[in-house]
Amino acid sequence: MSAVVWLKRDLRWRDHAPLAAAAAHEGAIALYVIEPAWLASPTFDPQHLAFALASLGELRAQLAARGLPLLVRVGDAVTVLAQLRVEHPYRFLLSHEETGEGWTYARDRAVSAWCRTQGVAWLEWPQTGVVRRLRQRDGWAARWNARMDAPEVSMPQGFCGGRADLDDLPTLAALGVASPRPLPAAGEAAAWTVLNDFLGGRGRDYRRALSSPLTAAEGCSRLSPHLAFGTVSMRCVHQATEATIAHTDDRALAHALRGFAGRLRWHCHFMQKLEDEPAIEERNFARAYDGLRESDFNRERFEAWCEGRTGFPMVDACMRSLRATGWLNFRMRAMLVSFAAYHLWLHWREPGQFLARQFLDYEPGIHWSQMQMQSGTTGINTLRIYSPGKQAADHDPQGVFIRRWLPEFGTPAYPKPIVDERAALAFAKERLYALRATPEARAEADAVQQRHGSRKAGLPPTTRRARARKVADEAPAQQDLFR
Repeated sequence: MSAVVWLKRDLRWRDHAPLAAAAAHEGAIALYVIEPAWLASPTFDPQHLAFALASLGELRAQLAARGLPLLVRVGDAVTVLAQLRVEHPYRFLLSHEETGEGWTYARDRAVSAWCRTQGVAWLEWPQTGVVRRLRQRDGWAARWNARMDAPEVSMPQGFCGGRADLDDLPTLAALGVASPRPLPAAGEAAAWTVLNDFLGGRGRDYRRALSSPLTAAEGCSRLSPHLAFGTVSMRCVHQATEATIAHTDDRALAHALRGFAGRLRWHCHFMQKLEDEPAIEERNFARAYDGLRESDFNRERFEAWCEGRTGFPMVDACMRSLRATGWLNFRMRAMLVSFAAYHLWLHWREPGQFLARQFLDYEPGIHWSQMQMQSGTTGINTLRIYSPGKQAADHDPQGVFIRRWLPEFGTPAYPKPIVDERAALAFAKERLYALRATPEARAEADAVQQRHGSRKAGLPPTTRRARARKVADEAPAQQDLFR
């Protein structure tokens, strides 16, 4: 029976269950679909497609050497799958599960319905620690460990590949997509180069380096785009990290990598939230916060924030750096969101879409959970209000980073602050703390914690006081989810 391997955000050869399963089928073909819904989404940026295409070029060569053709088609997924079935009749559709934006959920439902009507068996495998159709969070950490500690998928030597005419990969110009900003190296080989460099010694200062934009670019793993596009599996990263910790004689490196290993778990923990409740991409975790900021959205403030001209140097430098490079360390990302939410009193949805376009490593599950967590709308997390001045003093004390990205700083060309910081924060705190004190918000916080809160020892905290202690304990671990 023939099969199609539908590639999505798993653009690699190693540890790839659907590709391994395809070896048992005659006439197998791999497929990647460039979907108009993706290109039209408000979170899409040309850098995302450019990174995917570069990764596909490498993967196509790897698969061709093993006898498996990789087709790249443009169009709606159901339409492409139906046309491909006319050209190459197949009975099985093989893919990884995906935790993505709302349009991907709608597309998967449409594909599932089409498969049922056509007699196509669609088989899916997990590729992260996210558990589909999870009933409760108790025991989630143990399941994550079991999945990540399981052996890598054994990959076949070759395939009984189907015959297919392979066109050249589409270009950005042909797709009507503008040229992106400069990108880091894409593809599976680049992912392993970055990982081995980090584990081989570059990660030694990880814990100290991750908070400052001056040191994080070198000190952080820089694996986030590769995890987002699946050019390396989470299991491979986890197992390589644990093996290095177990066998290195470098105590400083082992200590640093233990912190990194913990953040791999947090990566999937936050993705699980979107899997369990896809609506958090569009609406507040805690519905008691509906209407808190939405009607007060100030377009001028938003545009100044997007363009890096708020008059707050650390905020503006971080935004300009992000827009130029597609990457920023997590603490500075959190500061940007905090500033938008509290200083500028902007609802998180539009800032979140803008930031998604800037981040090469945009991962919906992490992104939307963090947008709400840093904006104070989850109902369960401590309000984290970052002072731009303190962040500059702590992480750019000599002003090196600010001068690099704000050459006009200190001249009449640099704008004055667009808000009075003290007054803006007094207003934000008054509104939020008053809302949090209401019985409705307190009751809803318990429900959000039960559904989405992490577990230690497999048990949820039983009181609000215990939950507050738990959040405080976990706060440091949440500082570098984007690596």
